[in-house]
Order: sequence, then C-alpha cells, then structure tokens
Amino acid sequence: MNSVPDYFGSLVFDDRAMKAKLPFGVYDSLRKTIDEGASLNTDVANAVADAMKDWAVEHGATHFTHWFQPLTGITAEKHDSFIASSPDGGVIMEFSGKNLIQGEPDASSFPSGGLRATFEARGYTAWDPTSYAFIKDKTLCIPTAFCSYGGEALDKKTPLLRSMQALNKQAMRIMRLFGNTDVKCVRTCVGPEQEYFLVDKDMYEQRKDLVFCGRTLFGAKPPKGQELDDHYFGAIKPRVAAYMAELNEELWKLGILAKTEHNEVAPSQHELAPIYTTTNIATDHNQLTMEIMQKVASKHGLVCLLHEKPFAGVNGSGKHNNWSMATDNGVNLLTPGETPHENAQFLLFLVAVIQAVDDYQDLLRLSVATAGNDHRLGANEAPPAVVSMFLGDELTAVLDAIEKDEPYSGVEKTVMKLGVHTLPRFIRDTTDRNRTSPFAFTGNKFEFRMLGSSDSIACANIMINAAVAESLRQYADKLEGAENFEGTLHDLIRSTVKEHKRILFNGNGYDDEWLKEAESRGLLNLRTTPDALPAMLEKKNVDMLMRHRVYSRAEIQARYEIILENYCKTVNIEALTMVDMARKEILPAVAAYEKDLADTLEAKLKMLPELTGRYERRTIAKLSGLVDEIDAAAEELDRATIRLKTINDVAEASYYIRDVILHKMAELRVVCDEAEMLTAEKYWPFPTYEKLLFGVR
Repeated sequence: MNSVPDYFGSLVFDDRAMKAKLPFGVYDSLRKTIDEGASLNTDVANAVADAMKDWAVEHGATHFTHWFQPLTGITAEKHDSFIASSPDGGVIMEFSGKNLIQGEPDASSFPSGGLRATFEARGYTAWDPTSYAFIKDKTLCIPTAFCSYGGEALDKKTPLLRSMQALNKQAMRIMRLFGNTDVKCVRTCVGPEQEYFLVDKDMYEQRKDLVFCGRTLFGAKPPKGQELDDHYFGAIKPRVAAYMAELNEELWKLGILAKTEHNEVAPSQHELAPIYTTTNIATDHNQLTMEIMQKVASKHGLVCLLHEKPFAGVNGSGKHNNWSMATDNGVNLLTPGETPHENAQFLLFLVAVIQAVDDYQDLLRLSVATAGNDHRLGANEAPPAVVSMFLGDELTAVLDAIEKDEPYSGVEKTVMKLGVHTLPRFIRDTTDRNRTSPFAFTGNKFEFRMLGSSDSIACANIMINAAVAESLRQYADKLEGAENFEGTLHDLIRSTVKEHKRILFNGNGYDDEWLKEAESRGLLNLRTTPDALPAMLEKKNVDMLMRHRVYSRAEIQARYEIILENYCKTVNIEALTMVDMARKEILPAVAAYEKDLADTLEAKLKMLPELTGRYERRTIAKLSGLVDEIDAAAEELDRATIRLKTINDVAEASYYIRDVILHKMAELRVVCDEAEMLTAEKYWPFPTYEKLLFGVR
C-alpha cells in the first residue's frame, strides 16, 4: 500500500493537480482569484473545467455535482453525467465552464424561511473557487454557494464567505495602521474537534428513537457509566481501531487533515481532531468528515451517532471550534509572543475579540442553538449556556495592568520537576486550560466549546467573524484619524478592557455561584433555543450583520424562522416517537412480564400454598401501577402534540414545546425507565444502555 504522503489529497483537484493540468497562464489567473479575489473570465473557466473533467475521469469519475450546504444542516448534491451524444451514436465526455460556474437546483424544495414560495422554484449554485473540488463515489464534487432567484443566500457557505470578507476588510485597515504593507489579506482559520459515539448497527436498528431521532428517548442508567474515567484516552478497542484506520484513509484521500483520535469520556464515545485550516475549507471538510464517519461506520457494522446527547447521564458530544486569525504570509495575529504586554498589535486584536464576545454574546449563543444542544449545554463537559471568556493568568494579569495603567510585573516561569531523575524537566505553560469555559484562549487561538456535534461550524464562525469585524471597524475609525496614534491606541486598549472585562471569567463555569455572579454582571443566560433565537431580530444585531453585508434583513428573518421551525419539528418527532414506543413496545412488554409473573405466582401457590409469593406480588403491584402511569403519561404527551398542531405561530409553538412538551416527555421517560429497572431483561423490547454503551468490543 502507498504511504500517506503518496495518496493524501489524491481525490482533490488541489494546487498540485492544478499545476499539473492547467496551462501556466490559466493557473496563474485562477490563483489570483483564489488568493486575491480577482474575477474569473469565461476563457479561464472553460480551461479549468476541461482540465478538471480530464483529471476526474482519470480518477474514475463519471458524474459531476454542485455540492452545496442548504439550510437543512447537511449537504446537498444533484448528479449529472459527463456524457454527451456524438454523431456516430456513441458518447463523448463533456464539461464546460458554464457547468462549472453555475447550476440550477430547485430552490423551493429547501428551507427558505419565506424567501421562496413553493411555486417559485428557480435557484442557483455558484462555484466557490476558494474551496477545492474533490471526487466522492465516482462523482466530481464542486463546492458551491446556493442562492435564490432574487440573489438571497439560501445556504451556509455564502454568509460565511461574506463574514470572512468583512473581517479581512477591517483587519487590513488595522494592519496598515501598524505599518504592515506586505500583507495582502487576513484569513480566519479553524480546527473543529469532532466528538461522536459508535454503537452496534444491529442494536441501533432495534431502537426507533435512535433511527428517527438520533438519540435515545428512553433508557435506565446502567450499573456502570463513566464514573471511573477509565474510557477517556484508554486503549482503543480493535473494532473501533479498524474503523478509525479506514476513516483516516478516506479522509486523507480527500485532503482532510485528520490528526488526532482518541476515546472520549463516555463509554463508546470518541473524538477526531484535524489540523486547522482556512475557515471556509474547514467548514467544507467538517461536513464531509461527518458524512464519511457515518458511511465508514456502516461498513464496520457500526453506526456513528452525531447527536449532541444520544444518552442521558453521560457526556454529550460537542464540536470544539478552534478559531484564530492569520495573515496570508503565515503570521498568527493571536500569538502573544514572549512579551505580550509589549505587543500592541496582538493586544489590539485580543481586545477586539473580547469586545466582540461581550457585545454579541447573544449571537454566539444562538449560533449554536438547536434542540439537541439544549440537552448538552451546562452538563458533563459542556460549557454553560452563559457565554464567558477564559484568558488564563498571564493575559489576565497583562490586561489588569493595562486597565490600572500600572507596569506589568510578569508571571514567573515555573520549571516542572516530577521527582524522577530520568524524566525531563520542562517549562510549565503560563496559563492553565479551562474546560468549563465557552470561549477559552488556548495559547494562540480561541476555543469556542459551545458547538454541538451535529452542527455545521459555519453558523458559529459567521457570528464570530462578523462580531470581530465590527470591533476592528470601530478601532480603525478611531485610529485612522488620530493625531497621536500611540496615545490613542493605548487609551483604546485600556478603555476596551475596562468596558468589557465583565465577559472575562477564569473560574468554574459549572459552579452555581458563577451563574449568580454572571447575572449580576449583566451576562445573558439563554438556556434554550426559544430563549436565544429572538436575539437574532434585535436591532443592534440586525444593524451589525447588515452593516458588514453578512446578511440582508430578509435573510436574517428567514434564518430565525428556519431555526425555530426546525426546533419545533425536531421535538415534535421525538414526542411522537416516545408515544409510539411507549404504546407499541414498552407497555406490551411490561404487561407481558406482569402476566407471566401472575401465572408463576398462581402455579407456585397451587403447588406450595404455604409460600407467600412476596417477590411476585410486590413486583406485580409495582408494574401494574407503572403500566397505568405509563399509559396516562403517554396520553398526556399525545394530547400535547395534538395541541401543538393548532399553534400556527412558530415562536409561540417553540415556547409551548419548551414549557409543556419537554416536561411531558420527561414525565413519560421517568416511569418508562423505572419499568425497565423492574422488567426481566428478556422481555424488554429494545437494547438497553448497558448493551448500547458497552456493546462495541
């Protein structure tokens, strides 16, 4: 088998393939489009299309598709073959510049939030040359943006590219103020860590809740969970190791920089982390990663669960979004250097992020708001719903000194001595890590830990980019007209620290006292999706997003409608599934066990009348009561779902779900899980937590 460097990116029309296949003039023009945003003329597009087709056919491709990211949360693709008829009755392989640049999917069949009516079908996909084309399942996939006939963005890529453009524009103004004339652009970079669960496919298929909802709606806690912390970073089981090996190979062929893999905290939970890259490409890669994770799992008799909380009582799964800013010549703008207190450019970009997170904490929270993530935030390794920032001791001390206008005394370097002569000594980092912080500085980047594992990373990065662009815009406006640049810069950094330090918190985000303190600081605690979403329509947020042309007013309203509608539909499906499982599976199973116990008791007393049949009598009594409670709870939930159908306003429906439906679901679960604990294992109608969490060996 070839080594990894030999096949890495072999299915990607990347820079190596372009150099090999394109004439130099065409290649040079395309690079200017990719690197500098220059326009691409028709002749170049035709030449690129022809070379791309030849390359794809050489690699076994027979079809092409415009691969895009509609507002469904997953990717979409419509395949067309390269074949065209020839005069002799045969076919030729054909692919034009027009095929490359533009496609036309049915826009009315995707979520639009009112931007498209059902009878208005036309929509367009447009090639994104900044993200490389690739081959998947013998199909050339061309990453594209997706818009309506009227030009409104109907996808997640378009506003992400807009937000990157907005941040670049404002960051370049700052770079020029510091006398940096070599930099041509500033890009945001991301490395999204991906957590997931693996369960046995046969067991998965026996559970309607996993099949329909991606998470278990019932399940009593097993005798052992994650209490011993023995799964985290533990030896990877052979079946999982084989899965990870094939997953890596498939990802590497597509140029995806899969780097780290390990067991996570919960049983059957794992993590994959890539090397970070440009945000647009990282977003495409993460969507591909999730798809391929599920596809490879199936080949190994497994199912990859990407839901944020597939199992109650153990860790949920997140997607830690490691975000930074870098120049085109490779300088990370969030690297403090050896003396961060003397690095004015770093400090300005640092306080820009601090201000952005404080001013737009509501946008960051709603960017990760989903029905699934609502179950995860604030529990078992996930940060709380309150947005705050962790900077660590050194940077906190630097900012304190700046605010007080005092000299910075520095943080003493500590040599780690482990008490064993053969072990090396090393310098301890000047800051610890905080796993409870939603937005933590980790050396030269920020880790936004609130994203759910099934989320597209586009949404969160759109808001981060836009918010930071707004901070930088305000700074550039002040500094460009300043008579005394250094004095104005010093005052600006100092005043920003003073005005926005409320968002900084280095302590335990799980502590109840922190929630009280956060409220006293004026920080938001938006616990659920219905709580968070109204912030999208607030004037300050709409004005900022429109100012930087990230969204139009109509696009903002549409996304508000789509996210809330998806929330309502998701929970409604879960509620209906619960009622179905309770009535068709759980109640018959418990009743059957109850009947068999009664038959056993009757037979036992006939043979030995002196026996009391204590176990049978007590268990029958408990199960009989639980059967009535399950039936009543299922009926209550069913009535609630019927009431939900009568609520036409999506916001009102979401509040009804939050306040009524979810509580009814919890009540039904409690009695069903109690029944599971009493029912003999062979009667229980689907695999239990014990089997699901410990069934992959």
